[in-house]
Amino acid sequence: MRILQLHSNFIVYKPVEKEINIAEESKKEETRLEEIVVLFTAIEEGDSDALSKKAIDDVRAFLGKLKVNRILIYPFAHLSSNLSQPSLALSIIKDMEGYAKANGIETFRAPFGWNKQFTISIKGHPLAEQARSYASNQVTTASQASLPIESNKEAPVSAALKAEDTLKSYWHILQTDGLLVPIEGYKFKGKSNLQKFSQYEIKKTRAVTQMPPHVPLMKRLEIADYEPGSDPGNIRWYPKGRMMKALLEQYVSMRIAQYGGMEVETPIMYDFNHPSLSSYLNRFPARQYVLKSEDKELFLRFAACFGQFLMAHDAQFSYKQMPVKLYELTRYSFRREKSGEVVGLKRLRAFTMPDCHAFCTDLEQAKKEFIIRFDLCIDVLENIGLIKDDYEIAMRFTKDFYTENKDFIKNLAQKFGKPILAEVWNERFFYFALKWDINFVDNQNKAAALSTDQIDVENAKRYDITYVDEKGEKQYPLILHCSPSGALERDIYALLEKAYRDQMTGKPPMLPLWLSPTQVRLIPISDKFLNKVEEFAQQITNHCIRVDIDDSSATLQKKIREAEQEWVPYIIVVGEKEIESGMLSVRVREEKKQEPMTIQQFIIKISEKISGKPFKPLPLPMYVSKRPQFHG
Repeated sequence: MRILQLHSNFIVYKPVEKEINIAEESKKEETRLEEIVVLFTAIEEGDSDALSKKAIDDVRAFLGKLKVNRILIYPFAHLSSNLSQPSLALSIIKDMEGYAKANGIETFRAPFGWNKQFTISIKGHPLAEQARSYASNQVTTASQASLPIESNKEAPVSAALKAEDTLKSYWHILQTDGLLVPIEGYKFKGKSNLQKFSQYEIKKTRAVTQMPPHVPLMKRLEIADYEPGSDPGNIRWYPKGRMMKALLEQYVSMRIAQYGGMEVETPIMYDFNHPSLSSYLNRFPARQYVLKSEDKELFLRFAACFGQFLMAHDAQFSYKQMPVKLYELTRYSFRREKSGEVVGLKRLRAFTMPDCHAFCTDLEQAKKEFIIRFDLCIDVLENIGLIKDDYEIAMRFTKDFYTENKDFIKNLAQKFGKPILAEVWNERFFYFALKWDINFVDNQNKAAALSTDQIDVENAKRYDITYVDEKGEKQYPLILHCSPSGALERDIYALLEKAYRDQMTGKPPMLPLWLSPTQVRLIPISDKFLNKVEEFAQQITNHCIRVDIDDSSATLQKKIREAEQEWVPYIIVVGEKEIESGMLSVRVREEKKQEPMTIQQFIIKISEKISGKPFKPLPLPMYVSKRPQFHG
């Protein structure tokens, strides 16, 4: 059981849409409650009535400190991906409510099984925000009391991670002219997205208190879903989503190959006590999964750095071959993110990360390469479907680095063409001298990093990576760490959040054409036209375009409506008129119009739009009637 406990001035909530079949009956009316402790509650696999009573007992003790006696139990499944069966979860929620009332607490409960919108005002005192987690082994009955309980040992936390929340930094806006303006004095007029991002970064509050719009979308579109049989933050990918991920993998890998990256493959687990690795762990702000194998304590990698650095240590190269560029698409990287921060595709514990390291002779070569990669990252995101209006950049460096490299930093700001959030330190703590990351700002005004690059000034020495210079002497290179796209799961998160934002402004929500699982849907008016429709489908398929056929028994209007709900970019209804004239009436989703064209004209139009992108065939049977339903 996971509870996010918020002492609130008020909360206003309204049920919007049923999410599951056993959702409670509720009116779609707004409820407002004031001076109340809100308990956002997720019931997990193995939770029990005894556990719910323990949670309420703890809440009651907390209420005494606040001199408050009102609570709202708010079912909130998004705190966990290891959820209980809905029927059992509802039973436990009701038990919590009954037990709280029986103990004299004025208790309210939001309806179970609904997608709800809410507004909340949280008090500002130190105890206002509390996160609680309860496991089944924390509550024992008398008959169980003598049984041994295995302790849940936390993975070691790196020094860098501990320092991340406490390190003193100074926030500025880096203007396109290279000047740093203290954030307190910056006028954000016309820069609302940058202002939202700045507030999010400075607060460093990553906990999720409301379901992001991309979560119901990824489920409804049958792209991905939580996997209750795994650790939270591990996702199941349905055929459509797997195809989208595979296309992104191919595209990013193709771009890095064009850039000159040499693709390698390295292990996913490493010796926790290896001297180089152990030292690096304390310099990288990430939580690890730790496991034992025979006499070794191992950790699952959270980036491709370890394998590539060990490989570079064993390689021989000189200044003539530099920069040396190694690349790996990690399936997967693992970071044990806090459970309250794990949500949808935005923040995962297992993710696919394209990771490219460049080994450079000196700072001048590193800066030149850095600019090439900066342009590469922006172009990769644009081709994925994310333009500069969709994201902001954060840059991090020390005062000394800025002073000594002002022209270089100014060049980056000018290239981006928008002000940049800059975090400035008095002295360097992390292993990098400069880092930037592109951040998508979503519909909850929260952000997630996508592309990134760093100038690493420590790890060559730590891993004893050397090259031979012009004099034949060994030197330590600088290392650039770049992910041109960031985690591929986050790219899909950003595309879904962007589609939702478009929908809110009256535009049709859709995915980029090259990533759309079905690019064209053919709908025969009746079965007697099916043979001709199959011929059209074959012609379209021959040109590497994904086309399917709705041969179901539904009405024509329902077929069109379902194609629109699946965000199919092009819908073509085929009847006698179309077959006799050879002229198709194509519904173009992006433009909200119907456009007449021949089959050849249509194929040329689509082919031009997807030119230069990788292709994969349809991820599901061509005939809609033959498809299973993956999400209820």
